[in-house]
Amino acid sequence: MAAGHRPDRGRLPVHRRPPRALLLRRLSAGEPAAMSASPVEPPAGGSARAERPALPPLLLQRDFAALWWGQLISILGDRLTYLALGGLLLEHTNRGADPRYAVLLALLGNVMVAPVLLFAPFTGAWVDRWNLQRVLVVSDVLRAGIVLAIPWLYALTGHTGTTFALVFALFTANVFFLPAKSAITPEIVHPAQLLAANSLLSVAGIAATAVGALAGGWVVDHWGWKTALEIDAATYLVSVVSLAAVRYRPGPHRPGRPAVSGSGYLAEVREGWSLIRRNAAVGLALIALGAVWLGGGFLHVAGNQHVQRAASIPGMERVGLLLFALGIGSALSTWWVNTHGRRAPRPVVLGAGFVLAGLSLVAFAVTTRFAVFAASGFLVGAFIAPAFVLTETLLQQGTEPRQRGRVFSARDFLMRLAFLVSVSVAGWITGALGTRATLLVCAALLAMVGAWSIAFGRRHPELMRPPA
Repeated sequence: MAAGHRPDRGRLPVHRRPPRALLLRRLSAGEPAAMSASPVEPPAGGSARAERPALPPLLLQRDFAALWWGQLISILGDRLTYLALGGLLLEHTNRGADPRYAVLLALLGNVMVAPVLLFAPFTGAWVDRWNLQRVLVVSDVLRAGIVLAIPWLYALTGHTGTTFALVFALFTANVFFLPAKSAITPEIVHPAQLLAANSLLSVAGIAATAVGALAGGWVVDHWGWKTALEIDAATYLVSVVSLAAVRYRPGPHRPGRPAVSGSGYLAEVREGWSLIRRNAAVGLALIALGAVWLGGGFLHVAGNQHVQRAASIPGMERVGLLLFALGIGSALSTWWVNTHGRRAPRPVVLGAGFVLAGLSLVAFAVTTRFAVFAASGFLVGAFIAPAFVLTETLLQQGTEPRQRGRVFSARDFLMRLAFLVSVSVAGWITGALGTRATLLVCAALLAMVGAWSIAFGRRHPELMRPPA
């Protein structure tokens, strides 16, 4: 060995501090600040060292950018659909004066979740076998056609039965789309950028919710719910074009799957559910996300009525403004999760968020002032938003690629089950005790889940460790 030459320890990366410009570039690329010291792997054949190339910003990567823009535009249309369906029911019940309005709202919520409850436990095994990009494109084409058919069939029949049938078909397409979208993300981005990718996708959903709610409420009240649905159909077609630009190649876990058989298919379904029961990270993610859907069910029934009864003239524009405030709070919170909060223990972030969201919902329940509604909506969005980003990342990191379709289908099933139960319970409580009591019950449930999340993290120390 040459004099003065240190033995090559080769088992640990050597860290060099990169220039300031490179640090800024990495932050814009979604890499954690902890990576400011750049690991340099020694080559296999000697002691020469080469620094790993910096990852390009996610939105400058063609595949992720195509997925992101497609989701931004598609979710924008989804918000229009929700408000348009609300406008249709308002029109059908004489601006909500008909006593059937609360029943129809609850029925709409049930129809939205029924396809997931019926099909999601079984579709994941198919999604794991198929080309994920193809699933996304075909689903969006079908959704565009279904949305266009809603106003046409309602005009033909004048009955909400046809509307509910088409909404059922629309959400059946979602049963395939949603797990495919969650499963494809870790296959087109680098693992070091997965949290940043989920944060950006969450921001797309938040921005689309904010803009779609603000514009959608106005469109429904001024141009009509039919126009809102036509715009939504156009957004699905734009999403098809964007998703087709993703250069996706199925990974090696897909082509080698055995031919499908009845017993083999059921075994794959059982494997996915078994993983959910024994994986602590997956369990935390599903309970936390379930609480969000439970709260959404209560707000769908009691929140809508609470806002409409406080208004001098009922309409969807006020609901749109509240969703806009919720979106702004969610955007700021998502930014915090991906920057200052990315090293915080995830059970604590989730738990504290639910407790504070419950307190914000109390303020929403006890007032009739729109300014307080808006402030409460902003705070609820800020405290709940981390659940969307962190649970998605926990599920992706806690599963293998060949299992993700089944896990995300199971997620969708359980979330819609929570929504269905909450819609039914909220409808019963609202009829018996009124909207205020119903919202207070929801606030208490969120706070209880928050306390459970923190306690669960303490029982599983591996979940409390800062992410790598």
